[in-house]
Amino acid sequence: MILVRYAAQRYVGGDPSAGIESLHAFSFGRFYDPDNLRFGAVLACNEERLAPGAGFDEHPHSHTEIVTWVVEGELTHRDSAGHATVVGPGDVQRLSSAGGVRHVERNDGEGPLVFVQMWLAPLEPGGEPAYEVVRGIADSTPYALPRAGAMLHVRRLRDGERSAVPDARFVYVHVVRGAVRIDGAGGADGAAGPALGPGDSARITDADGLELTAGPAAEVLLWEMSG
Repeated sequence: MILVRYAAQRYVGGDPSAGIESLHAFSFGRFYDPDNLRFGAVLACNEERLAPGAGFDEHPHSHTEIVTWVVEGELTHRDSAGHATVVGPGDVQRLSSAGGVRHVERNDGEGPLVFVQMWLAPLEPGGEPAYEVVRGIADSTPYALPRAGAMLHVRRLRDGERSAVPDARFVYVHVVRGAVRIDGAGGADGAAGPALGPGDSARITDADGLELTAGPAAEVLLWEMSG
């Protein structure tokens, strides 16, 4: 089963007067929707747009796996465990908040910052916070998130290029750039399935034999989850 949620369906939050625009794909903060609380392990998928000098002051997290993908610009991260990093496009940042951690996220650069931040529920609560950045992750190198029973796949596809969707109990697809079509989802004849553009997402249950076809070139994030 495939459920598509389009970019226009996201909840629009943030604080424009402070240079912050937030687009939430799931129930989040004051945008409470009991029918849109999570999919598999994914609790949130937020697109954040920060003007130069804007950011989120120190705030707490706990019992959440937070993975960030920078689309444009540079993200400055500092946390209560002593980490201070700058994350750019192509890097994967993970903050395991575990029993509790506080952090700051800012745009200290001269240009706009856009990033996608995804929150996942851990398999077990508690533990010690952890942090890492993988620089320039390659398409062929999935990023494992064992604390959440999940795997992140980054797909950068040329126009017309095809890529398999992982066969899994749950797959969450988020389109960063370009457009893709989910093939093999149109029935027994293998007809084309739904088309997705920037900001669109698909929640796939019991994925089996599906493919993405780009048109035009696309950048896509896929979460493979065991359930």
